[in-house]
Amino acid sequence: MCGIVGYIGWQDAAPMLLKGLKRLEYRGYDSAGIALLNGTLSVMKQKGSVGDLENNADTFSASMSGATVGIGHTRWATHGEPSDLNAHPHLNETGDIAVIHNGIIENYSALKQELVSQGYLFLSETDSEVLVHLIDRIWENEPALDLESVTRRALRHVEGAYGLCVISSREPDKIVVARKGSPLVIGIGIGEFFIASDAAPIVEHTNKVVYLSDGELAVVTREGYSVKTIENVEQEKMVTELDFSLEKIEKGGFEHFMLKEIFEQPSVMHDVMRGRVRVAEGQIFLGGIADYLDRLKQAKRIVICACGTSWHAALLGEYLIEEFARIPVEVDYASEFRYRNPIVGVDDVVILISQSGETADTLAALRTAKEKGALVMGICNVVGSTIARETLCGMYTHAGPEIGVASTKAFTAQVIMLYMLALALSKGRTMSGEEIVINLKELASIPEKAARILELDSQIQSIAQRFKDAKNFLYLGRGYNFPVALEGALKLKEISYIHAEGYPAAEMKHGPIALIDEDMPVIIIATRDNTYSKILSNIEEVRSRKGRVIAIANDGDQEISRLAEDVIYIPQASGPITPLLAVIPLQLLAYHIATLRGCNVDRPRNLAKSVTVE
Repeated sequence: MCGIVGYIGWQDAAPMLLKGLKRLEYRGYDSAGIALLNGTLSVMKQKGSVGDLENNADTFSASMSGATVGIGHTRWATHGEPSDLNAHPHLNETGDIAVIHNGIIENYSALKQELVSQGYLFLSETDSEVLVHLIDRIWENEPALDLESVTRRALRHVEGAYGLCVISSREPDKIVVARKGSPLVIGIGIGEFFIASDAAPIVEHTNKVVYLSDGELAVVTREGYSVKTIENVEQEKMVTELDFSLEKIEKGGFEHFMLKEIFEQPSVMHDVMRGRVRVAEGQIFLGGIADYLDRLKQAKRIVICACGTSWHAALLGEYLIEEFARIPVEVDYASEFRYRNPIVGVDDVVILISQSGETADTLAALRTAKEKGALVMGICNVVGSTIARETLCGMYTHAGPEIGVASTKAFTAQVIMLYMLALALSKGRTMSGEEIVINLKELASIPEKAARILELDSQIQSIAQRFKDAKNFLYLGRGYNFPVALEGALKLKEISYIHAEGYPAAEMKHGPIALIDEDMPVIIIATRDNTYSKILSNIEEVRSRKGRVIAIANDGDQEISRLAEDVIYIPQASGPITPLLAVIPLQLLAYHIATLRGCNVDRPRNLAKSVTVE
């Protein structure tokens, strides 16, 4: 959600900023802009893409050529529609302070009213513009202060979330950045520094970064950086080495990042398990939680909080942990958890799942659980993210950077992590060593089986061609495949803009069956498990109402081919493992339907990769 880049050093800043903004396009945005410092401040911003901005770069005056300090932003609208005026950066009236901002200023209305009453002129509808005028007012009242001090004082008046960069021609050789709830990272070069909302724009320049924590403010110059709290207390920051390369954030010959990430899943599955599983010995090594495993096993209850795709993975985690380890599990939408005064205490474990590790609602749930004394554990993908830092223990998925807005490989990686966690909790408690080995063998077979499903891509594309103009889809599954139905429906909604709903197959009779007619495609996950006969009955119910059935079934199932209009066959696997296979054809189907409809699957409308505001 929104993107920030900043540069100070010895190179030409404008191309650095534009390239950085392109690296952040996956986060979702509707306008873009940059500000450069070269004696004076110059700002160029507009509604539309970074490419549009780049095409208009020659509108900069010649004096801006060679500027070595600048900031850039991609905006995802919250306050005010997408427009040139609402785009960032925002300037003060005299044009010597520029601000870019991610997040939401919750008390902006009161601040704006106060500033307007004092004669400040607002040009945009955004909440962000109050920041630049607030900084300007404090500086006008106390001109002896420096940019760091006035920014710090301004932020003490602000309620809400922010990732912030400020530059000024009054102090042209520094960038002031601050963070509360919206991530910021500083990349460390030689005589140059890079600022961004995530590491994607930085990795091609340096692999050494510092992650700001909530409530911290940094001053960045060509000579170095200093980090303090908003209360002006100096902080020692650990330098982290990035664990991914530029190659991993490029398309690698695929038309879209989403397709690349779908096809990466077999290798990601290997990576998630690498070093953590020894099949023959029945051993599971989860180093990030090793010191807390006994406490996890003794938990009175486990609560899993997540949003979106991660919430669907969490549902599978509930099924797996309860079946394998026999520990009660509840799954909560993180966005609801903090507001319903949840009953959570010292005997409970709260697991937070987030691909980015920066999801605002999930962070709020984490902090609520900590306040109530629960053991908080994280599962995330991004090393050094806020969830990784603020949880007591946790595990990285090691799925590599996920650029496509609609998560694919993150889902399968999270499910594998939860599968391994469930086995680790059950070992010596509810499962014998022999049972652990059987389950690990099943898990180890998944990457090869997933690769075989990807070979069906052309078949799935032909199915997509026939159904691309449908107005609605219904996804049905039972047991472990119910969360997969939810995830399949979400993928279709996210990137094709077709209305789709996932349901437990048995619930169809309790309402959704009224929707079924000859224009309704119904995708049914009909793999052979203990609910197979019931699923066949559900298919018959759909067919009798002229619904068009697309089935996900196991290899060799001829009975399904008699009942369904189309069948996508996947390899046989045990029930708990099947979701890792069944989800892949649903990802491909959503992808192909969306591309056939002319949708931009990597940048679906209204969506952001990392939702860092509530």
